[in-house]
Amino acid sequence: MVAQALNLGILTAMFFIIGMIKPKWPLFFMEKPNRFLILVISTILFMISATMYGEGHRQEKKEKATKEALTQPQAPVPVPVPKAPEAAPPAAPNKTAP
Repeated sequence: MVAQALNLGILTAMFFIIGMIKPKWPLFFMEKPNRFLILVISTILFMISATMYGEGHRQEKKEKATKEALTQPQAPVPVPVPKAPEAAPPAAPNKTAP
C-alpha cells in the first residue's frame, strides 16, 4: 500500500502544479474552474495519500514483527516427569528346613 500512496502523492503534486498554472487542464469538465477548487482537491488527495502511506507502513511493520516472532526459537514448555511406581519389596526366600 506504500507504493500506491507514493503514486497518489506524485499524481497529487502534478495535479496541484498543473492546476495552479492552468486550472482548465485538470478540471476540463467544468466551465469556469478556479484555483481555489484545485487547492481543495489537492489538499484532500494529499490527506488521503498521507493516510495510505501511514497505514501501509504500519501494516508492513506489523507483518515484519509477526515474521520475527515466528522465526525466533520458542522456549520449551516444562513438562512434569511422571514418577515411576515404587517397586514392591522383594519376596523373602522360602526357607525350608532340611
